[in-house]
Amino acid sequence: MAINKKDAFSRDEQILAEWAKALAHPARIAILKELAKRNECICGDLVEVLPLAQSTVSQHLKELKEAGLIAGTIDGPKSCYCINWQAFTNATEAFKTFFGDLQQQQAGKPCCR
Repeated sequence: MAINKKDAFSRDEQILAEWAKALAHPARIAILKELAKRNECICGDLVEVLPLAQSTVSQHLKELKEAGLIAGTIDGPKSCYCINWQAFTNATEAFKTFFGDLQQQQAGKPCCR
């Protein structure tokens, strides 16, 4: 039986990893770009502009929503999604801090060359 060691890491590390995972597919990047253009979108509209099946787009939307990067509502057969800008602000700051901390820790230290 596999043991999940995720709890061994800080909540900040877990959240950063969730956002990174959600952004780690080019289809999700394309979806976010399209949502930013429209500020709201019905899933069917996304299928028209992406080279993916509706079920695949829905799966990518699910991943983005689970990470909190988008919000969505379902009204009968229509699904409407938009970017969760507060989550994006939080993610932007978290990634800036993370990368800044790494650069600061490395400053002046030679690499393993």
